[in-house]
Amino acid sequence: MTSVQTETTGLKAADGHRFDAYRATPAGRPLGAIVVVQEIFGVNGHIQAVTRRFAEEGFLAIAPALFDRTQRRADIPYSDVAAGRALRDGLKTEQTLLDLKAAIDAVGTAGRVGVVGYCWGGTMTYLAACHLPIAAGVCYYGGGMTRHLDRTPKCPVMFHFGERDTIIPAADVEQIKKAYPLGHYYVYPADHGFNCTERPSFDPSSAALALQRTLDFLHRHVG
Repeated sequence: MTSVQTETTGLKAADGHRFDAYRATPAGRPLGAIVVVQEIFGVNGHIQAVTRRFAEEGFLAIAPALFDRTQRRADIPYSDVAAGRALRDGLKTEQTLLDLKAAIDAVGTAGRVGVVGYCWGGTMTYLAACHLPIAAGVCYYGGGMTRHLDRTPKCPVMFHFGERDTIIPAADVEQIKKAYPLGHYYVYPADHGFNCTERPSFDPSSAALALQRTLDFLHRHVG
């Protein structure tokens, strides 16, 4: 792993919207780039830690503040799911894809770009794989993904689910597999949000295994 430099930088989407992003730059030449897509709680401490972790592996990593269109510098407590959902529901999918495209462009000088998203960000990663110029996507427990299965990813995609996740039941996982059989699917003995150290559902062993699989996948397809 390498040391990293972090900063908050400004981005501009194609429709003129200006927003922030948390950026982590590795020492030396990046292997490629990773766009980290937030949960419904904002670019909080957890998402920033995840972004730094990818930079430690040698990737130029960036986490765009997708809620800046509805509330700037949003940092929603994990206990206030309703507030996070309200900010998410105030966005249009097309707007969020514009913001993700701006983030992809911002790190594109590093080489190929992968996208990794969590919860709502997992679903947006699926959509990014369908519509944006990326080399790979990794979707962690993407709730609501079944509403978008009429779209097909144009790059390799890996999926992580928890078998005890009541938000994404096993039937939904099977529906996603049927719609996109080319995906790489893993199910863990865990609940929704098992990767997040700040949630009661955090499962260290499942998170570690999912991260190793994710890194192997990204090194194979991104750099």
